[in-house]
Amino acid sequence: MRKIFKTLFLIFAGILVGFLAYQVIMFIRIARLKTETPLSTSLIETRANEARSQGREPKREQLWVALERISPNLQRAVLAGEDTNFMTHHGFDYGAIQKVWDQGMREAAKEAKKEGENDDWLPNLPDFKRGASTITQQLAKNLYLSSQKSFFRKGEEAILTIFLERELTKRRILELYLNLIEWGDGIYGAEAAAEHYFHKPASALSANEAAFLAAMIPNPRTVFNPQVNARRVARRQRIILRGMPYVRSP
Repeated sequence: MRKIFKTLFLIFAGILVGFLAYQVIMFIRIARLKTETPLSTSLIETRANEARSQGREPKREQLWVALERISPNLQRAVLAGEDTNFMTHHGFDYGAIQKVWDQGMREAAKEAKKEGENDDWLPNLPDFKRGASTITQQLAKNLYLSSQKSFFRKGEEAILTIFLERELTKRRILELYLNLIEWGDGIYGAEAAAEHYFHKPASALSANEAAFLAAMIPNPRTVFNPQVNARRVARRQRIILRGMPYVRSP
């Protein structure tokens, strides 16, 4: 019995040491993001592998720009659509849904019915509602984690979110997010998205254009692909436009 207990203890200790060592490595990687630009992300590599498995050459349109070269319109639009409390929370947002967002959701549902489209899409889109992943959580997942849902992945996401908020400023977190986020098949970052959809730099985006891009974020390749579901994108765009005056960017 003592031998079994000792073996189990050594196994547990080994797992614990390995877990702690991994977190130290991740903390160092995140600390380097203060000054270093990531060359790739888990999401980008996943998309590349998906393309290769389908016999296609991976696409990648991306051009890194400083936050100062990204239109304040786009910064506010993304915060309005994804994380209205970004400036006040510490990585996790437990606040109530804002009135402007609730009203926008109700109006969107009414518009959908008028246009002959049922509202089955609402419950399937958690990113439409506040309380979904914050921008910091999304950044942690896009940078380092898989898209597969599991208890371990959510736990690791929480740890990485804490590291990001501790080591980086809000401006740097938003800058990383806007430069790495997916905006279509092989389109990554605000500059590439602005050039692809509007043939202009990200610094020149209008409020309407910024809201359009922000509307795509939850799923730009399918559900909120403007070539597939233009009306859904337009409805979310209108909601975001209403919310933009109420958010503050870093």
